[in-house]
Amino acid sequence: MRIHTLVADVLIALAQTGVAVLLGQESAAQGWPALDATGYLMVALVNAPVVLRGRAPVAVCLMVLVMWAVYVTAGYWPVVNSFAPMLAVYTVAATRSVRTAVGCAALMSAVWIYAGAISEDAVMVSVLGQAVGFSAVLVRFGYTARRSTELADRLREEQQERARREVADERGRIARELHDVVAHHMSVISVQVGLARFVCDTDPATARNALATIEESSRNGLEELRRVLRVLRVDGDGGPAAPMPGISRLDEMADRVRAGGVPVDLRVHGRPRPLPPGVELCAYRCVQEALTNVLKHAPGARTQVQLHYESDQLTVSITNGGQGVNPDKMRTGSGHGLIGMRERAKLYGGTVTVGPRSEGGFTVRLILPVSVRTSPKRDGTTE
Repeated sequence: MRIHTLVADVLIALAQTGVAVLLGQESAAQGWPALDATGYLMVALVNAPVVLRGRAPVAVCLMVLVMWAVYVTAGYWPVVNSFAPMLAVYTVAATRSVRTAVGCAALMSAVWIYAGAISEDAVMVSVLGQAVGFSAVLVRFGYTARRSTELADRLREEQQERARREVADERGRIARELHDVVAHHMSVISVQVGLARFVCDTDPATARNALATIEESSRNGLEELRRVLRVLRVDGDGGPAAPMPGISRLDEMADRVRAGGVPVDLRVHGRPRPLPPGVELCAYRCVQEALTNVLKHAPGARTQVQLHYESDQLTVSITNGGQGVNPDKMRTGSGHGLIGMRERAKLYGGTVTVGPRSEGGFTVRLILPVSVRTSPKRDGTTE
């Protein structure tokens, strides 16, 4: 569970105050005045500002150093409150420019040297070494932390930008494919119109079947057209005018994957029925991407592809028994293939879930809602 930054700073301030109070109990043993009520108050004033170090690091650092100087001037043991100034300087170095960090570190060194100067038993060579050494280390560590944070932020922005580009490219490909699907429906309508006009007087049953096909194709074509209008169309090279792949061609895909060394078992549950070309294309591409991942990341793993025809949806499951693809990558959605699957499924109101199996391997599950379609029979009735 992630702790809020302010809560974490409150806990740090309380911990530092507790450590200072415990060290204060050793003041008399070290030859310094024991902490009294004023001393405890100053301990609290030195450590309390740390709570706000994330919001105003420079102001907090200056306040801590001033209160530490007052505490030292009052004659108390300087070591008791040395942790808060060091944390304050580190915070400035981790969040502000090097120049600002060096300035705050110089002030801390000055207070450190001042504490040694007013002490009767202090060895100034050691005091100077500590003042300069601790300040330099804090500035260096803070700078390294700041650079690491900046690089992590830049990497995250680049990944987000790359994901946006991949989504745009995938939507462009989907739009071009859906354009071909709509063109297919228009071609069917054109052919059926010609057939209906040719046999309307001599064969009314055939004409009625043609009109039913026209009705169905026009409805599906309009649905696909609405989807096309919601997708960003990216201009590019036109692909070959080949038929859109669908569920009927999954056997061919399975044969190709088997030839690549992956045993694939294709099973169909329920009663197969005609589906809109866009839905079939979505299912085909999902299976294609999943099997491609198996070939890349789990070669030789036995894989099962299952199609479940239900009354209102089509469920496609691809399960392999190997190690599968990287679970972290697939779970966070950083993979280009998963982005494509999700965009296609979203276009048809479906969902894609990807994840490792408890018994080993990986599972991809695609659920696509489909409406109950009526397919004309040759005698003019429907089923």
